[in-house]
Amino acid sequence: MLLEARNLTNGYGGAPAIWDVSIDVGEGEIISVIGPNGAGKSTLINTIAGLLRGQTGSLRLGGTELSTVPSHQICNHGIALVPEGRRLFTGMSVEENLEIGCYRSAARRNRDQSLERVYGLFPVLRERRQQLAGTLSGGQQQMVAIARALMTQPRLLLLDEPSLGLAPSIVGDMFRIIRTIQSEGMAILLVEQNVLQAMEIADRAYVLEEGRIVASGLPRELLAQSRIKEAYLGL
Repeated sequence: MLLEARNLTNGYGGAPAIWDVSIDVGEGEIISVIGPNGAGKSTLINTIAGLLRGQTGSLRLGGTELSTVPSHQICNHGIALVPEGRRLFTGMSVEENLEIGCYRSAARRNRDQSLERVYGLFPVLRERRQQLAGTLSGGQQQMVAIARALMTQPRLLLLDEPSLGLAPSIVGDMFRIIRTIQSEGMAILLVEQNVLQAMEIADRAYVLEEGRIVASGLPRELLAQSRIKEAYLGL
């Protein structure tokens, strides 16, 4: 396994938001985590990204224990986060935002190659590379956020609600791009409330409710469960 998270418990101000959560992500897999608002999905992904230090549990990437690695060094070990809400530098150009993704020395050496890669994935960003990021559409801003993360040359890409706030016509394009990134060998952990889209592209999935994993398995198996149909698909 590329990522092995074991018995993670974490929260805010002494109030746990996730309890005893264990998940795995294999090389080249897309793993989806679904659940209602307040289930702890963002807490989980921010814990893996190092933004929140786990109160208990173990987190290993490629066999390296990350729970004791300083937050600002997590990226050096091959994890990149596309945060909920994109968090772009809106007063900077598209390309300046992308440049921030290659601040690591290893990534900086491959800057030109990485830029060509992300411009190949997102041709509209090449056209708008000198445009201020804050003037782009929501879908284009999400492209910048994903491209910026890819500039770090990660082994594992964390996506927190990538379809949030996007027009329905754009959502399908976004998930096709995610599938294309996976086809190049990238492992992806996807937190998403669009259950059908998340399940459609996932190799495996976890259901998170009230901070705990309550089900896991192949998407088709989970979608066949009556409680999943009722809770998430309204069937």
